[in-house]
Amino acid sequence: MSHVWKPVWVVLAIVGIILGLRFIIVPPDFGIWDRGYMYGWHRHSAELFWKDQFKVKYKGRDYCNNCHPDKVSSILASSHKNIQCEDCHGPAIDHPDNPPKLAIIKDRGLCLRCHAYLPYPTSLRSKIAGWPNPDEHNPGIACVNCHNPHSPDFSKPDLNKEVLKVKDITERYDGN
Repeated sequence: MSHVWKPVWVVLAIVGIILGLRFIIVPPDFGIWDRGYMYGWHRHSAELFWKDQFKVKYKGRDYCNNCHPDKVSSILASSHKNIQCEDCHGPAIDHPDNPPKLAIIKDRGLCLRCHAYLPYPTSLRSKIAGWPNPDEHNPGIACVNCHNPHSPDFSKPDLNKEVLKVKDITERYDGN
């Protein structure tokens, strides 16, 4: 019967060594959060170290709302409410000091990330307004020249007025 117990003791010794090394090597605040291992496998205390080393590149919608409450409220009332401001306007790392105005990304590819057809039945893209072939829908023209991303809901009558002449919308988005 001793030939059966030897492998068991070897396995128990290996498990004990691994647990002992983990206790010695892994910091006590590794992965410990109020709600468990929620947002990653890193040391909670290391966040302060990294915050001092690097600036936060993306500030979030609350930061934008301090100076632009009208724009934020129009987005929150629209079907674009899940899109953060910096997805279209770029990172606000030092804004408004440097740069005083954020560049507006007008590339069609930005809109196509959500509005292009995706042939997967579970993607739910068919429920998002778009077009079947973007190459046929005003090719070469930025979407914001005709569509106001702050008020994209064409089903609401008061927002249909947002689709104005190309020149008017371009001037509005070049302005801020």
